[in-house]
Amino acid sequence: MKSSLATNAALGDALRALIDGDSEAQPTAIDAATPIGGASISRTLLVGSGQRRCFVKLNDASLLDMFVAEADGLRALAACSALRVPRVVGHGSAGGQAYLVLEHLHLHALREGEQVAAAGRSLAALHRISGPQYGWHRDNFIGSTPQLNTGRTSWPAFFATQRLQPQLALAAAAGYRSRLITDGERLAENLATLFADHRPSASLLHGDLWSGNAAIDETGMLALFDPAVHFGDRECDLAMSELFGGFPERFYAAYREAWPVPDGYQQRRTLYQLYHVLNHLHLFGSSYLRQAEAMIASLLAEVGH
Repeated sequence: MKSSLATNAALGDALRALIDGDSEAQPTAIDAATPIGGASISRTLLVGSGQRRCFVKLNDASLLDMFVAEADGLRALAACSALRVPRVVGHGSAGGQAYLVLEHLHLHALREGEQVAAAGRSLAALHRISGPQYGWHRDNFIGSTPQLNTGRTSWPAFFATQRLQPQLALAAAAGYRSRLITDGERLAENLATLFADHRPSASLLHGDLWSGNAAIDETGMLALFDPAVHFGDRECDLAMSELFGGFPERFYAAYREAWPVPDGYQQRRTLYQLYHVLNHLHLFGSSYLRQAEAMIASLLAEVGH
């Protein structure tokens, strides 16, 4: 086998038991385990047992809660019938490794065409699912960074205390000082000014919606995975989707036709993207520092501070 499963018997046994237990077929040995590239946080494998194929994510056993949170988010997204979400087979730890086993989907990238327009409408359908307040019933992760989700009835208060301030604290702990922290804190304290005329619904969000976490399945449906779910302003998903290259314009046009975006989105988009830029600063280093500082400066100019 082309992976650590060949030398980690406990992990191989755990995966085989999970995959076989999810099937009506007779138990078989794992006969293929092929690494899949593209993941930056966890190792990923396509694992085969007989006729079954599953997508497996692996990381250190200490990070099991990251996979538990991901499974929770996938199950939440699956409540939207307009989406295709990989079914959770199971998760656990063995042989010093945490694992998450998912249904293997046959996917292709979003490209121009009617499927892309349908995908935009599907995202709007997801956002129509609403909660009683902003947040989530548990904390989860944005990448490998803990993401706080304590519920709030005020969206500016939620975004300040559960998004901006935790990221600024991580930046301070990493040694980033002066303007980034002081200006960032000033922004967090004055967020309400940006939302004087905007009272967003508490929509169910994917939470980490960039092009690498979305695709089209074999039936033409929008497939979403690797979520950081919570209830929040739907514009957060749109803003993140535009941060690293974006989706085809027809996707956004179809979304807007299904549910128009309120005035002022362009201004709020910078705020929502700032959260992810600060997280990239934490995960990947100082190359994101100038971008974060410029975004904060722009937002402070908007709020008059």
